[in-house]
Amino acid sequence: MSLPYFFESDTPELHSLFTLSEDSSKHCTQVLRMKTGEALQITNGKGDLFKASIVSEDKKRTVVKMEECSKFTLPEKKISIAISLLKNASRFEWFLEKATEIGVHAIQPFISSRTEHHRFRLDRMQGILIAAMLQSQQSFLPELAEPIPFTTLVSQSSFAQKLVAHCENGSKETLISLAPASSTQILIGPEGDFTTEEIKLAMDMGYQPVSLGNTRLRTETAGMVAASILASR
Repeated sequence: MSLPYFFESDTPELHSLFTLSEDSSKHCTQVLRMKTGEALQITNGKGDLFKASIVSEDKKRTVVKMEECSKFTLPEKKISIAISLLKNASRFEWFLEKATEIGVHAIQPFISSRTEHHRFRLDRMQGILIAAMLQSQQSFLPELAEPIPFTTLVSQSSFAQKLVAHCENGSKETLISLAPASSTQILIGPEGDFTTEEIKLAMDMGYQPVSLGNTRLRTETAGMVAASILASR
């Protein structure tokens, strides 16, 4: 059985003592009921994974000793999912959870002409990413930015491979058929799809039209399918 997994954004040097955050301390002592001497794992979401043991347990200030450290490197293929905000916040949060479990590098929310929901709480969304990272026992936390206008997004992108998934007729490659690149960003539109003008703008900015399959997918499902295909290439 694997050791309990915790997230701390700031971690100290190896072999030093470290006080867990109040949230981690509470989960450690009151939820998991861990005691002095028990082992756990801590990641900073930047590729470092520590093995530590509890020196003193307290519901607000549990102290651990950092005993071992493993350092991981980011996968060579960087995947960014740029996705429209959704009217139903729970569906957007579901996407964030699944994209993190799959292992995407970055998530960029955007606001386009048909986006119906503009409210976004970065702190809540970050919490969902952290929980999903811990659940899937990864050592990298995806980058998550504040939502930006669609026009700003496509004009500033510098990814090696830039893709736009849309539902309009026209010449499109299937995403699964494309060769992988060192970095890929795919645009996933809102519930009403991109407008014709937005698709043209994206293509003018170097985005290649792609299809995710033969059925019309919800935005959050399309984001998850795209992430799965890109991660498996």
